[in-house]
Amino acid sequence: MLGSVVVGLGIAGCVRMRDLVAPLPSSAAEKLSISGFVSRRTLKDQQGVKQITMTEALSRADIHVAFICTENTNHEESIRQFLEAGKHVCVEYPVTLSYTSAVDLWNLAQQKGLVLHEEHIELLTPDYKQLKKDICGRTLEKGTLHFTGGPLKPNFGFPSFSGISRLTWLVDLFGELTVTATSLVEEKENKYMKMTAHLLTQQHKPLTWIEERGPGLGRVKRIDLQFQDGTISELPAGQREPVGLFMQDLVLFGRKLQGDVSAAELQAERSRILHCLELADRMQQLSASAQA
Repeated sequence: MLGSVVVGLGIAGCVRMRDLVAPLPSSAAEKLSISGFVSRRTLKDQQGVKQITMTEALSRADIHVAFICTENTNHEESIRQFLEAGKHVCVEYPVTLSYTSAVDLWNLAQQKGLVLHEEHIELLTPDYKQLKKDICGRTLEKGTLHFTGGPLKPNFGFPSFSGISRLTWLVDLFGELTVTATSLVEEKENKYMKMTAHLLTQQHKPLTWIEERGPGLGRVKRIDLQFQDGTISELPAGQREPVGLFMQDLVLFGRKLQGDVSAAELQAERSRILHCLELADRMQQLSASAQA
């Protein structure tokens, strides 16, 4: 059994704790147990789990794994602390808010023989799995992915990082991309922002990613993908699965800890994650240049 600690008790942290308390039977998740949680707040026991300090989490010999579920701006420091302490790390996306620091952390994990896993439950959703099947073998001409949602919380970074799950969809579907332009409209007094990023596939087909947030905007993904043989303008309704998204991710992390994921799969995942972070970095740079 590998003892674990959950750092941060927001929505994701509470779900992580729930899944660790009652892991999927006969799965790799059963190899993980929960030894405590860390929070800035002073809290009573949560789901039967006791609060511990960060110092305890880093130093205790019975804690082998950390789940980082804090604001994005805190990820890098927390990951580095746990890796330096010899602990495996599972972190909610994005792993950090810069490509360079992410490369550094992955190299550190590799040097220490530890697993660094970035959660990407958006790739596990039924609608995404069905969409990926539906476009398999089709030739893209152009496409748009437009996400809307409520106001962005503080400390979650530039929209290309806070919304990196949408960018991950595009990279996973269409391969490596190039950013050609990025613009940001921001009305801080109205808690509104809209980022528009223009990209090209390796076949020089245009993709547009729009990330729009503000009061009253429903959480919706809109797609318009035009192929040589037709258009997909709505997300398909995929087959609902009995196992929750975070539990599926926990099982994958557990399999990595057991050495049950091939080196080729791990390298492909790392390459995709780092490519997305590099694109997000570039979008932030281009937006800053356009506003200068």
